[in-house]
Amino acid sequence: MVKDGYFYGAGLLLAAAALVWLTAWPWALVPTLLAAFFLWFFRDPEREIPGGAGLIVSPGDGVVTETVRIETPNGPKQRISVFLSVFNVHVNRTPIAGKVTAVRYQKGLFLNAMNPASAAENEQCAVTVAGEGIEVTFKQIAGLIARRIVCNLAEGQTVARGERMGLIKFGSRVDVIVPADAEIRVKLREKVKGGETVLAAIPQAGAGK
Repeated sequence: MVKDGYFYGAGLLLAAAALVWLTAWPWALVPTLLAAFFLWFFRDPEREIPGGAGLIVSPGDGVVTETVRIETPNGPKQRISVFLSVFNVHVNRTPIAGKVTAVRYQKGLFLNAMNPASAAENEQCAVTVAGEGIEVTFKQIAGLIARRIVCNLAEGQTVARGERMGLIKFGSRVDVIVPADAEIRVKLREKVKGGETVLAAIPQAGAGK
């Protein structure tokens, strides 16, 4: 479990105990239920990280809402978007192994994460990782409810595929920018798991020969 869960949960349980002591047990029901929710929300299950060259895994749990080709200053790319509801695990993971070459935080709005404009206008943190002969950028994007992005990575850091790197508190979105020639392995509305579900794969030289 993420430590935030213990922080929120313990505080609410103390409040519930105080209410029982000072008033009556029914008044403690709401803080007790909230404590249970926070302990559940900040869960951090282990994941089976897939092996193999050129695989790009999902940075978070949720539902695929978009797969689209985009133009960037570095040429054409593909973007895969995953929406995280309040019911999903919100611990984020790195999509590939390699070296962190950039971490860029951007202040912004808190539009609904399902709104396409949120990709450019919402508060977000973009991380670029170079490794395995490719470069992948993934963004933690705040949503209508999410107001806190946590990124534990720094430029120059080496990471493994599926490594825990932070979280977004409450409903949100993650975008993954992959090379134009990547083979998309997921479909719209498909449910994915962070660090475990393969979003895309890079064609390998000599494959199929």
